[in-house]
Amino acid sequence: MPPVLFASVRASARRIAGHVAAVALAVFVLASPARADAALPLVSTGWLAQHIKDTNVVVLDIRSAIDGGGIEAYVRGHIPGAVHSDYDKAGWRVTRNGVPFMLPTVAELEKLIGETAIDEDSHVVVVPAGVSYTDFGSAARVYWTLKVAGLAKVSILDGGFAAWTAERHPVETGANAPAPKIFTATVDNALLAEVGAVEAIERNGGATLIDARPASFFVGKEKAPAALAYGHIPGAVSLDSASFYDEATNRLKPKAELSALAAALPAGPAVAYCNTGHWGATDWFVLSEVLGHKDVRLYYGSMVEWTADPNRPLASSRTKWDDLKKKLGFGS
Repeated sequence: MPPVLFASVRASARRIAGHVAAVALAVFVLASPARADAALPLVSTGWLAQHIKDTNVVVLDIRSAIDGGGIEAYVRGHIPGAVHSDYDKAGWRVTRNGVPFMLPTVAELEKLIGETAIDEDSHVVVVPAGVSYTDFGSAARVYWTLKVAGLAKVSILDGGFAAWTAERHPVETGANAPAPKIFTATVDNALLAEVGAVEAIERNGGATLIDARPASFFVGKEKAPAALAYGHIPGAVSLDSASFYDEATNRLKPKAELSALAAALPAGPAVAYCNTGHWGATDWFVLSEVLGHKDVRLYYGSMVEWTADPNRPLASSRTKWDDLKKKLGFGS
């Protein structure tokens, strides 16, 4: 073989070998344990049906009075093997310093999570009722709380218990007593915003404050009973968590639609809030977990904590006429 031709063949062989090695590396990366162990933020009923008997999977039914359920609804029917932890009563939100709906302390989190049969190796699938955007907010807040506590693998069942039953998956009755485990929290402070940080953002910027409440709350026409004043944190932008939710299917909207809704937000760090950190958890979940935005935090104290101090500023379009209508029983 002529030397030039031989060199050309040898070079081609090296290129082919390089391509083969690159493909092999890609396959290895895709099949690596880190990828295999990663938990999707939303899992389908089909996925759960296939993995329900995995030893590390904990199905956490969080139905409560918020969705018209609670322990009674759980006992009447639930996903086989699921344990129940009432979102509204079990301690996922607590009163601290007179302010309700706050994040539990580390000790409280460790007790709550451990008593729910969860440890650091668990893959928790949070199951809401699947009946409304407010109900989804319950799941998003529990998901966020577990992530803050340092749990690596957490998912929400897409469509909740309603989707599970609609798709004719098996249901069991009665109650499952969870086997308590020892859970040690490793708090992820990158996911949460304390009131001091929000005060600094309000004064100096550095992040976008996202108000996840309906517009009537944002402009000051309505307020939550536990909030002490109307309006929103000055400088915040409004992005109602309900806009992310498809009421016809009782699921989040497709990713492309979620992305389009979030496109108007300024780039960079963001802090979501609402009245109690409930609707805000949905905005956080969509932006951070579904769309992959970096540096998104939840101000869990939200307007209930913010308005507890009358010296904190507020922006509002509320008028004296609004106050008069409320006094006469015709407004909020």
